[in-house]
This record gives sequence, C-alpha cells and structure tokens, in this order.
Amino acid sequence: MRPAGLVLIVAVAAASGAHAQKFDGLAATPPMGWNSWNHVGCDVTEAVIRETADAMVATGMRDAGYVYVVIDDCWHGERGADGKIQPDPERFPSGMKALADYVHAKGLKLGIYSDAGWETCGGRPGSRGHEYQDALTYAAWGIDYLKYDWCATEGLNAEGAYQTMGRALAAAGRPVVFSLCEWGDNRPWEWGPAIGHLWRTTGDIAPCWDCEVDHGDWSSWGVLRILDMQDGLRIHAGPDHWNDPDMMEIGNGMSASEDRAHFSMWAMLAAPLIAGNDLRTMSESTRAILINDEVIAVDQDPLGIQGFKYRSDGDLEIWFKPLAGEDWAMCVLNRGEAPRQVVLDWQAELVADDLADREALFKARLYRVRDLWTGEILGTTRRKLSAEVPGHNVLMVRLIRLLDAQD
Repeated sequence: MRPAGLVLIVAVAAASGAHAQKFDGLAATPPMGWNSWNHVGCDVTEAVIRETADAMVATGMRDAGYVYVVIDDCWHGERGADGKIQPDPERFPSGMKALADYVHAKGLKLGIYSDAGWETCGGRPGSRGHEYQDALTYAAWGIDYLKYDWCATEGLNAEGAYQTMGRALAAAGRPVVFSLCEWGDNRPWEWGPAIGHLWRTTGDIAPCWDCEVDHGDWSSWGVLRILDMQDGLRIHAGPDHWNDPDMMEIGNGMSASEDRAHFSMWAMLAAPLIAGNDLRTMSESTRAILINDEVIAVDQDPLGIQGFKYRSDGDLEIWFKPLAGEDWAMCVLNRGEAPRQVVLDWQAELVADDLADREALFKARLYRVRDLWTGEILGTTRRKLSAEVPGHNVLMVRLIRLLDAQD
C-alpha cells in the first residue's frame, strides 16, 4: 500500500505538466542576501540563522537590499517513514516553519539548500526521488529561495535533474528563487534561463586574491581566478537569469583593498551579491564595503547588462558596464601588487557595447565622473582622467550623463 502522502505527491507531479516554468519576475535584478556556507560550513544552527537575521537588520544590510538568509548544507535530519525530510532536531529545535516566520518578521526571506543527488555534498539526504515531496515541504515551511547542488549525481542528466526540481517548485505553488549550483560543468548558462533565476558558472570560491586551493578531486578558486572564468558568459545574463560566480568572501580574511575590488568586480559582473562572512561580528570596514549603495546600484541596475573588459595592460584592466539612463560604470582593476597609473583621454576612447546596443560617444556627450568609493567628483569627460590605482585594488567610477552644454 502506498502511504497517503505519496498520492498527493503523484497528483501534484501530474498537475505540473511538461511545460511548467519558473516563477517569473522574482529576480529582476541579481539576488542579494547572505549564505551560511563560507563562514560556518556544516556547523549551521538555528541560533546562527536567527542571530544573522538580527544582524542583517541592525547593520543596515537589509535596508541596503540584502533580503535572503540562506541556510546551506547540513541542516538536514533524517527522512521520516513517509519520506518527508526533517531538519536536524538538535541544530534546529524549533523547526523550519518557526524559523521562516522569525526571518519573515524581520522583513527578510528564508532560503534553504538541497542537492539533485542521493546525498548532499555534506553527506545529508539529497532530493533525488523526492523532488516533489521536498518542494511541497519547503512551500509549507515558507521557503523563498532554493540553492540546489550537484553532488552524488552519478547517472543523472544535469538539465533534466534541474528541470525536475524546477517543475516541482512550480507545482508546489509558492514562489521560490531557484539557484542552480551545478558548478558550470554542463554549461548551465545555455539551458538554465528557462529553469532557474541564477546558475553557478564555476566551482567554489576561496577567500584569497589569486590562488587555487586543491582539495584532491576538485579545487576552489580565488577571486581573480573566478573572475577570469566569466569570460564569454555575459551574453547569457539578464533580468531574471543571472550568471553566478559564487558567494562573496568579503570579510573572510583578505585585505580591505582586495575586498573592495572583489565587491566592485561582482557589481560589474551583475552578479548575485550573497555575503558569506559573519555579519554578527564584522568590522566597520567590511560593513562599509557591503553596504556601499552606489556600488550596489551598479550591480542592481535595471538594465541588467553584465559588464565587459574593455582593455588590459599587464596587471591593469579597464572594465565598462552600461547603465540605465545612458550612464556607464567603469572599473579599473589592478591585479598586481605594485601601484599603477591610469590615464584616460575620454575624447580618444571608443566605448561601445554591441550586446546592449550602447555607445558612450564621449566626443558628443558629456559625463560627470564620480568615484564610487570616495564619493569624490573627478571632473567631467572633457578632461583627462589621471589616477594611481594601488595594488590589489580598484578605481570605480560612475559616468553620469549630463546635458551636453554643462561642465
């Protein structure tokens, strides 16, 4: 005899249909929030999530746009006799519904983690064979965001596995942001837009500037390595479907200048801004980086265009990103240790983006140049820009379109 719960699961699966789509409009701009993995790993608990939600409000993170509190791997307990997944009773004694209610009362949203395979990467129960059941459970708990990993997936087709969970979420009926964490192994940017709201483009990030951390049969990567892996992917990103170069490592051990550069480049990439540090104890320097509203505005620009590398000269790279209202963002990245001088004669630069069908046209248009980290006005594009960029740092400016007669 089938358990009664399975009758409902089968009925929901049948009702979902072959053409169920993701919930549109949930990620018109890249999602912003916090994830437990980078800081606490498998030591995640209800207390950590509650305290982090409190900190997101107290530190101004929520008001800056960070709304998702995402519980990563290792929250799971066992499946019941009916197959229903339970949270670990020692780590989450109040249960997920009570925790979701607490997070929602703070004006925040709760995210959770699962895996397309038999087990999660941390060895907990995966969702394989329980997709519709788990989606119904998450909906009953009040979950708003699902990060879906790719461990223990032998024999599975990636696109099909993610389609199955996507349809399960749609059938469950609660709008959920669907984050595909498949590490870029099966080119998810080609099929992900129809299924999810964001997809990982690489393996895991590491809290270092330019390194590879060898874990044996896989590696994690420093900020610059992850950045370089985004080459060629910008054509796939846009409102409601984003390339995800992984969660941020700001506040996790790099220097303040490296953190500033990390945040700037993720904004230029129109990447999801998912913090991964301890918000409860972060320094004022770290907080100031994470809540810089002008840099966040570049990431969250409604045009939804991922930036591009315009030119490079050794360790010095110049990036541009078209913004709404005919503005542009520009970021000069110094990958090296020594300071580098940058001189830009705006009138001689030909900045165009075929993807966005935008041209800066510096000879015909006038822009005010605003430094997004100091707030200083660096003149207009009628004058050359000359600046020194320290090592492992950036100069990030917004080019604000003016009436051509202004100066």
